[in-house]
Amino acid sequence: SVFTLGAAAGGLSTMLLNDCLGRKLSIMFSALPSALGYALLAGAQGLWMLLLGRLLTGYAGGVTSASIPVYISEISHPGVRGMLGACPQIMAVLGSLVLYALGKPGHPFLGAVPPDCAALAGLVLDWRWLAVAGEVPVLAMVLLLCFMPNSPRFLLSQGKEEEALGSLCWLRGRDTDYAREHEQIKDSVRKQSRRVSCAELKDPFLYKPILIAGGMRFLQQLSGVTCILVYLQSIFKKTAVILKPEYDAALVGLVRLSSVAIAAVSMDKAGRKILLFVSAAVMLVSNLTMGLYIHFVPAPHNGTAANTTLVSPASLPAEPTNYITLTPLLATMLFIMGYAMGWGPITWLLMSEILPLKARGVASGLCVVVSWLTAFTLTQFFLPVVNAFGLEVPFLFFALISAGNILFTGCCVPETKGRSLEQIEAFFRTGRRSFMR
Repeated sequence: SVFTLGAAAGGLSTMLLNDCLGRKLSIMFSALPSALGYALLAGAQGLWMLLLGRLLTGYAGGVTSASIPVYISEISHPGVRGMLGACPQIMAVLGSLVLYALGKPGHPFLGAVPPDCAALAGLVLDWRWLAVAGEVPVLAMVLLLCFMPNSPRFLLSQGKEEEALGSLCWLRGRDTDYAREHEQIKDSVRKQSRRVSCAELKDPFLYKPILIAGGMRFLQQLSGVTCILVYLQSIFKKTAVILKPEYDAALVGLVRLSSVAIAAVSMDKAGRKILLFVSAAVMLVSNLTMGLYIHFVPAPHNGTAANTTLVSPASLPAEPTNYITLTPLLATMLFIMGYAMGWGPITWLLMSEILPLKARGVASGLCVVVSWLTAFTLTQFFLPVVNAFGLEVPFLFFALISAGNILFTGCCVPETKGRSLEQIEAFFRTGRRSFMR
């Protein structure tokens, strides 16, 4: 839970960093707390160093989760923005699989890892050396970003026209009509003031996309993904799934990776909304199946497991009597697949697409704060609810939220496939759907 609090703080600070340093420099800045956090974990001599290391790496994660989607959306061509916008999720899942391959059992700081890396059991490196290995992608990120330009939209918002034109030329290529796109972006920036005033927050042009983006981040976490991934091994033990604990993280990671890849390929063809509908429907079916299974199929008991809870999964029996006990495994895999092909990557992408330029830095940080605080709260309440009312109650709640996700998508979420960020802004400014056709 310390990681999620650090990530919330990172999102909060990004509200200022994104507009002061810019998207690119904010991402590069995150390398400092990340590197320091991994150094503390590698050389930890006490619990406080582990907690501080987790807090710092969480802070860095909050900064990057607020800055990277915005940076990608602002430098991408509309035709490939969906595919590129899914890349952070692909890399996060791939990173969890690499951690699974590198780590060894018994890591004192891997019990509270972020959702992408939950329930890991490893094979190769001691946990201190695993923390040292974490420095490698941090340094690689900083070095590679040195060769990347700043966001053209951010540069124009700072009045740096020549630099913005050079950035677009680098991103699009000299043989493209990048000058026309530069004029379109400049015209959009010209219509907006530098800062958002309190009076402007009453304007639907600002509050509607902010509420939609924040609502999506809130509903995404309420759908239960963090709880399911963090307590995955315990849930499988509780429901007597035939699966060794060291295999569940790898299986979940592979399902997520393939599903996010499907979303990345189809997002710019099928559209965002259809994938959100399918994703929410799949999560609804899987959560409802899991809840009903736990309620109607009695859990196995023996003399020592009558009063066990999710806190002590090692003492729970895991000997299924028939094939129906595969239901929790299949339902969980279905949930992970549904989440990863829609409400996982697309909510981050849409957040960066629909937020207006003048509030994009602040609002993206606010959405990240909402996301991580919701994850923290839900994770903290999960075990007390399970112990008080049973494991089926959270899953039935998650199913209800998934149904709400379908309604929210249909009523509130616009289709942004193939539209430039300027067209999306014009839609929210005027309310005319012709800009989205």
